[in-house]
Amino acid sequence: MPSKLPINLADLLRQRTVEGDRIEYKAGWNPDAIVRTLCAFANDFENLGGGYIVIGQDCDENGQPVFPPVGLATNQLDKIQRELLGYCNLIQPPYFPVLSVEVFEGHNLIVLWAPGGQNRPYKAPAAVTAKYKELHYYIRRYSSTVEARGADERELLSLTATVPFDDRYHRTAGLGDLSPRLMEEFLREVGSDLAAEAGALSTEALGRQMNVVGGPAEAPMVKNVGLLFFNERPHQFFPATQIDVVWFPEGAGGDRFEEKIFQGPLARMTREALDYIRRNYLRETVIKHPDRAEAERLWNFPYAAIEEAVVNAVYHRSLYDRI
Repeated sequence: MPSKLPINLADLLRQRTVEGDRIEYKAGWNPDAIVRTLCAFANDFENLGGGYIVIGQDCDENGQPVFPPVGLATNQLDKIQRELLGYCNLIQPPYFPVLSVEVFEGHNLIVLWAPGGQNRPYKAPAAVTAKYKELHYYIRRYSSTVEARGADERELLSLTATVPFDDRYHRTAGLGDLSPRLMEEFLREVGSDLAAEAGALSTEALGRQMNVVGGPAEAPMVKNVGLLFFNERPHQFFPATQIDVVWFPEGAGGDRFEEKIFQGPLARMTREALDYIRRNYLRETVIKHPDRAEAERLWNFPYAAIEEAVVNAVYHRSLYDRI
């Protein structure tokens, strides 16, 4: 069965591209806890882009995955999927994650990819297996799923019909505004298993797999995150979508300055701007000390820290965590 995940499974399990508090590991099929966590990811209280539940993968007391996975018996897979379908209908309004059956190190896993829902807030039974089902709102608090109470519940209710900007549909854009080439390049860059079959998929099918296209089958709609990353000219949809690199050679109060403007897909634009800064303005000073062999190296600009922060913000928050 082909993978439905937009990122590499090994990277997901080892928390290389998604923070650990957005991944829930379950050694076995525990529908009560799993549905509560699905509800919490759907509510996306912190606007982090939902999360992932990996069934068949155990973790230690610190929440770190334990390898090799426990795995699921092959004869369990269909049963779990049938039961999950029924339990997801108990979430109000109904919410259905993307389900992908995966094999890792010879063990069967079920990965539930649960992006933030379009119809939050969501309620779920405290125990879907109980005869009498009491519905509650659930949210993620760090790496735990908790019931939303008091101020948290009031804030969650205020988010009704409020969808993060990245996940909003752009009403004037269509599927033709997405570049399959840019989408395939991104999948290859992050090592997603989906890259192998991307060329055989339509733009709509690939966009839905990557969660940058949504809406009903008869009227697919493009999400803002798709236009930002996979359109050659996103500034035509979002004016001033650009990076201005401005250098004041005489200091911030000087009258002279140099300016360079970068436009294009968000990932490419960010890389080009950072490379430009590195090539043109980054300078290293080496200070030798008479009392020790090691020299001290200083940079005029904290490039490495800024690069890490920008890349994390652009990739992890805008795309990895949204699709």
